[in-house]
Amino acid sequence: MMVPAVLLLLGLLTAVLAPRLLARADWPEREPVVALWVWQCVVAAVLLCLGLSMVLSAAAAWQAVRGRLFASAPHGVVEAYALNPGGPWAAVTALLLAGGAVWTATVLTGEVLRARARRRARHSELLLKAPLLPGEDPDGVRLVLLEGDRPDAWWLPGAAPQLVVTTAALRRLKGRQLDAVLAHEQGHAAARHDWLLHCSRALSGAFPQVPVFAAFRDGMHHLVELAADDVASRRFGRLTVALALVGLNEDRGVFGPGGTPEADVPQRVRRLLAAAPRLTAGRRLGLTATAALVPAVPLLVAFVPGLSALT
Repeated sequence: MMVPAVLLLLGLLTAVLAPRLLARADWPEREPVVALWVWQCVVAAVLLCLGLSMVLSAAAAWQAVRGRLFASAPHGVVEAYALNPGGPWAAVTALLLAGGAVWTATVLTGEVLRARARRRARHSELLLKAPLLPGEDPDGVRLVLLEGDRPDAWWLPGAAPQLVVTTAALRRLKGRQLDAVLAHEQGHAAARHDWLLHCSRALSGAFPQVPVFAAFRDGMHHLVELAADDVASRRFGRLTVALALVGLNEDRGVFGPGGTPEADVPQRVRRLLAAAPRLTAGRRLGLTATAALVPAVPLLVAFVPGLSALT
């Protein structure tokens, strides 16, 4: 039972330490794409620790599972893991982790189904407000112009993606600001940020008392906006994107006292105007490679005993 316990401890340490290290770091604001990758690697490592611990705990608790898991393993591999039944703890651990896995899959499936239902409803609503023109491809990307008094623009993903802009946004945004807003939304679509948001919401909803998943959700919501801002600013400049953000949000009270759903907009505007330099290519590569090693650690912990028995 040593390896399952080590995996559980490793998962706990990763879940506790990684969010704190990321919160204290000063580079995620400068490199949101790298930070998104790091967060995904951290969560993948935590889930790998729990999943591998579940499998090995089940193998320790039940001979049938152990026989199937090590059916093709050479002699001595099973002994290297020391999966001797250790009372009820192995079975309890395996059952608890299996229940958590089933619950996570259920919540994630529900999140995806609800998101699809919302997209279909919004697509239908848009079709009523802005019907297809003669000869327009119903499965192609559409730019939809809606009559509205509130400046707004958003990307609606799906089988037939739609980029929606209100007439108030056309009146408010000047020069290339509208192009910058469209580039921002296209950045979301190209990187499939909607899937990151679905996964983070599902994990935090399934385990609301687990801080790492709540931090993952909050980090995704913030970082995807910064990443899309950077996509737009590389094409149209930081000042243009900042002015577009102000134009879209100045009537929503986000620049005054009090919290709103768009409370991070002032921070995004300040970040764009500050124009902090990017990290060097070498440091970006180093952070990316280091993050990729994080999920590899539980795999090494799980497979090293077996590999050692073969040498």
